Amino acid sequence: MTRFAELGRRGLLYVLLLQLGAMSLAWNVLATLLHPLLPERRATQIGRAVIARAYRSFWATAHACGMLQIEASALDALHGEPGGLIVAANHPTMLDALLVVARLPRGVCVMKAELMRNIFLGGGARLARYIRNDVGRGMVRDAVETLREGNQLVLFPEGTRTVTAPINAFKPGITLIAHLAQVPIQTVVIESYSPYLTKGWPLLKAPPVPVRIRLRLGRRFAPEADHRALLRRLELYFAEELRP
Repeated sequence: MTRFAELGRRGLLYVLLLQLGAMSLAWNVLATLLHPLLPERRATQIGRAVIARAYRSFWATAHACGMLQIEASALDALHGEPGGLIVAANHPTMLDALLVVARLPRGVCVMKAELMRNIFLGGGARLARYIRNDVGRGMVRDAVETLREGNQLVLFPEGTRTVTAPINAFKPGITLIAHLAQVPIQTVVIESYSPYLTKGWPLLKAPPVPVRIRLRLGRRFAPEADHRALLRRLELYFAEELRP
């Protein structure tokens, strides 16, 4: 690759990141203003739908620019599914949550507490009634409640981006939530064919393009009273699916 092409690729990445940041900041300011004015149910619906549409629009722009090739249409099959559902995915890159919620207008994320205070994410997350992960039993209670309301809870059982291939050891909680709410766990297998934004990759370091990521629906697991045994089987399933 010539130096000119390298500079062009890096410049395009910065433009896309600037677009994402500006879009996120504008929505979060507006969401903060709307939050006290709207009824809770209406605010939640708007918050989740706007996040899904905004990220879906961003991925379409990145695809049109030749920077990203995202295959995620398989998740559209979950749109009209009635009742609560846990959507469980592996976590190879920093982009994963944004890719999943872009396809799930009823999706609810569990977020780190510091992100709920982030100027680019916090206002929209609060309007959408996303769940903080720092409140222990309260997080489980809130997760069960949102599932009983018929929402789709997005969880990454690894708890952080994958460090040890094919998958990190799973954190407890996901199968307990499924048991308490009596909802199934729909697995989503994320296959990244690029090192971009994997653990340790700097945000502003331009990757080889196009960045290719595929999301596909995997096996669905019914809730079980022995949630610890189910957690082990869930981890084994992902490991088998992702093993080269």
